Amino acid sequence: MSIPTLYPQALRPGDAVALVSPAGPVQAQRIEAAAAVLEGWGLRPRIYPHALDRHSFHAGTDANRLADLNQALNDPEIRAVICNRGGYGVQRILTGVDLSAVRRDPKLVSGFSDITALHGLLWAQARLACVHGPVANQIGDSPTLAAGLRQALMSTEPVQLKADPRAGTGSVCTAGSARGLLLGGNLSMLSTCIGTPFMPDLSGAILLLEDVGEAAYRVDRLMTHLGNCGVLQGLAGVALGDFSVPEQAAGSITPAQVLLERLGELGIPVLGGLPVGHGSVNVALPLGTEAVLDADAGTLWVSAGTRA
Repeated sequence: MSIPTLYPQALRPGDAVALVSPAGPVQAQRIEAAAAVLEGWGLRPRIYPHALDRHSFHAGTDANRLADLNQALNDPEIRAVICNRGGYGVQRILTGVDLSAVRRDPKLVSGFSDITALHGLLWAQARLACVHGPVANQIGDSPTLAAGLRQALMSTEPVQLKADPRAGTGSVCTAGSARGLLLGGNLSMLSTCIGTPFMPDLSGAILLLEDVGEAAYRVDRLMTHLGNCGVLQGLAGVALGDFSVPEQAAGSITPAQVLLERLGELGIPVLGGLPVGHGSVNVALPLGTEAVLDADAGTLWVSAGTRA
């Protein structure tokens, strides 16, 4: 029996939202700036007790990061959980996430990059529609990123993106159109989720992919792994965001060339050049909702992940 999809309510003025750090550490002033932005939207942000902690690579110990996340998921007043940063560490705490709280009271959960694994868990185990978008760490000094996140959190309108052929992955395009659920996120994180309870079923999905600082050969290795595990078979289409490379990366082969080779042979619509990921523009997108990818028109349409 299929699990029904959980669509959280769109945020309304007066709603309380949690600012949590389930992965990497953050600077207090950046989170305070994000809180000021959220207050400007009429929301009531709460910076959680361990959100500004530091321990090893992480924003506090595993136990404390998990405690903040579960506390937010269990609080009936909280209507959205906004991750402060990606970085590294969310996979270390996923087995302890209170999924019963998610099923009992679905809330908006937003973030990207390392947060891809959390999105994967929430979809695979609770069928919660989430938001792939800017983290709180970014919105205090970028009105553009803030506006996109506001739309995804506070609106029930669909999101439509137009591909930029001049972007790094803009040359990656095959013909056709496809319809399916939009799932995925960061390629590196998605690859490490294979074989775990955090890996979503991508059958019939439009797979969203982006990554940062990965040389072409590493992108090839990640894509090869997805293919060898059968993840790429059965997709309806692929939507590609930003794929930046480290400055010191050697060789003339680009990630775009690798992606075109690996994805072009699948016989499905593929569209690159979308303003999603670690670049200067990262449009917030619902995950787990119906999407239409039109590679011929260069557009990706995604229905809202919220209900009124």
